[in-house]
Amino acid sequence: MAKKLFVGNISWNASDDDLKGLFAEFGEVEEAIIIKDKFSGRSKGFGFVTFVNDDEADKAVSALHEKDFMGRNLIVNEARPREEQ
Repeated sequence: MAKKLFVGNISWNASDDDLKGLFAEFGEVEEAIIIKDKFSGRSKGFGFVTFVNDDEADKAVSALHEKDFMGRNLIVNEARPREEQ
Protein backbone atom coordinates (compact mmCIF):
# COMPACT_ATOMS: atom_id res chain seq x y z
CA MET A 1 0.00 0.00 0.00
CA ALA A 2 1.20 3.52 -0.79
CA LYS A 3 2.14 5.93 1.97
CA LYS A 4 2.04 9.71 1.55
CA LEU A 5 4.52 11.94 3.38
CA PHE A 6 4.26 15.63 4.16
CA VAL A 7 7.47 17.55 3.45
CA GLY A 8 7.76 21.06 4.88
CA ASN A 9 10.36 23.84 4.86
CA ILE A 10 11.34 23.10 1.25
CA SER A 11 13.72 25.54 -0.43
CA TRP A 12 11.97 28.05 -2.72
CA ASN A 13 14.39 26.97 -5.48
CA ALA A 14 13.57 23.24 -5.30
CA SER A 15 11.61 21.56 -8.10
CA ASP A 16 9.37 18.49 -8.07
CA ASP A 17 12.25 16.56 -9.70
CA ASP A 18 14.69 17.69 -6.97
CA LEU A 19 12.30 16.43 -4.32
CA LYS A 20 11.69 13.13 -6.12
CA GLY A 21 15.43 12.60 -6.57
CA LEU A 22 16.10 13.12 -2.87
CA PHE A 23 13.42 10.69 -1.72
CA ALA A 24 14.09 8.10 -4.46
CA GLU A 25 17.30 7.19 -2.61
CA PHE A 26 15.06 5.37 -0.10
CA GLY A 27 12.75 3.52 -2.46
CA GLU A 28 10.24 3.74 -5.29
CA VAL A 29 8.53 7.13 -5.34
CA GLU A 30 5.10 7.14 -6.95
CA GLU A 31 4.72 10.95 -6.88
CA ALA A 32 6.59 13.98 -5.57
CA ILE A 33 4.92 17.36 -5.79
CA ILE A 34 5.64 20.80 -4.38
CA ILE A 35 2.50 22.82 -3.73
CA LYS A 36 2.43 26.10 -5.63
CA ASP A 37 0.36 29.26 -5.28
CA LYS A 38 -2.40 29.13 -7.90
CA PHE A 39 -2.02 32.81 -8.81
CA SER A 40 1.73 33.42 -8.79
CA GLY A 41 2.91 29.86 -9.47
CA ARG A 42 5.54 30.21 -6.73
CA SER A 43 6.30 27.43 -4.28
CA LYS A 44 4.47 27.51 -0.96
CA GLY A 45 7.47 25.78 0.67
CA PHE A 46 5.83 22.41 1.28
CA GLY A 47 4.82 19.36 -0.66
CA PHE A 48 3.98 15.68 -0.62
CA VAL A 49 5.89 12.53 -1.57
CA THR A 50 4.06 9.23 -2.10
CA PHE A 51 5.99 5.99 -1.74
CA VAL A 52 4.86 2.67 -3.20
CA ASN A 53 6.15 0.78 -0.12
CA ASP A 54 5.36 1.79 3.48
CA ASP A 55 8.69 0.55 4.88
CA GLU A 56 10.63 2.66 2.38
CA ALA A 57 8.54 5.69 3.34
CA ASP A 58 9.32 5.10 7.03
CA LYS A 59 13.06 4.90 6.26
CA ALA A 60 12.86 8.21 4.38
CA VAL A 61 11.13 9.90 7.34
CA SER A 62 13.83 8.65 9.73
CA ALA A 63 16.67 9.68 7.45
CA LEU A 64 15.42 13.04 6.15
CA HIS A 65 13.50 14.69 9.00
CA GLU A 66 15.43 17.82 10.05
CA LYS A 67 18.16 17.16 7.43
CA ASP A 68 19.53 19.98 5.27
CA PHE A 69 18.29 20.08 1.67
CA MET A 70 19.24 23.03 -0.51
CA GLY A 71 20.00 25.17 2.54
CA ARG A 72 16.90 24.42 4.63
CA ASN A 73 16.14 21.75 7.24
CA LEU A 74 13.25 19.63 6.01
CA ILE A 75 10.25 18.64 8.10
CA VAL A 76 9.18 15.14 7.08
CA ASN A 77 6.32 13.13 8.57
CA GLU A 78 3.38 11.03 7.52
CA ALA A 79 0.68 13.11 5.86
CA ARG A 80 -2.64 13.34 7.67
CA PRO A 81 -5.99 13.36 5.85
CA ARG A 82 -7.32 16.81 5.12
CA GLU A 83 -9.90 17.96 7.67
CA GLU A 84 -13.25 19.18 6.41
CA GLN A 85 -13.97 22.79 7.26
